Amino acid sequence: MTSLVTGGCLCHAVRYEYAGSVGPAGYCHCQDCRRITGSAFNISVQLEISKFRLVSGNVKRYTKLADSGNSITRTFCVECGSPLFTTSPRHPDHLYVKAGSLDDPNVVLPSHQSWTNSAVSWRRIEPSLPSYRQGPEVK
Repeated sequence: MTSLVTGGCLCHAVRYEYAGSVGPAGYCHCQDCRRITGSAFNISVQLEISKFRLVSGNVKRYTKLADSGNSITRTFCVECGSPLFTTSPRHPDHLYVKAGSLDDPNVVLPSHQSWTNSAVSWRRIEPSLPSYRQGPEVK
């Protein structure tokens, strides 16, 4: 589905727009994602970088080597600290927007979950979703 997708941070200082097809969404249970979201898991939506733009606000970035061996750069609002999206050299044409930052959460179409070996026992996710003990294979 191609549409205009909008979103931003908690304090509304950062706003973004995306004009393109919304990619699959994935749940991640790794420790880094739990810490960055303050929750049991992260849900992110794959978008094409070339169709994404920051409309307003200032962001800060933090890069860390993940357990996967992949370098992950996390972008967040400098005012309220809301996590907004991640990027990685492994996927140079995409970014992964935090589902909670979207204005319309109905565009989120979960397709998988990863790092389930790190999942907390109290999380609840649709059990029929394909699951991976670590990350899904890169295509």
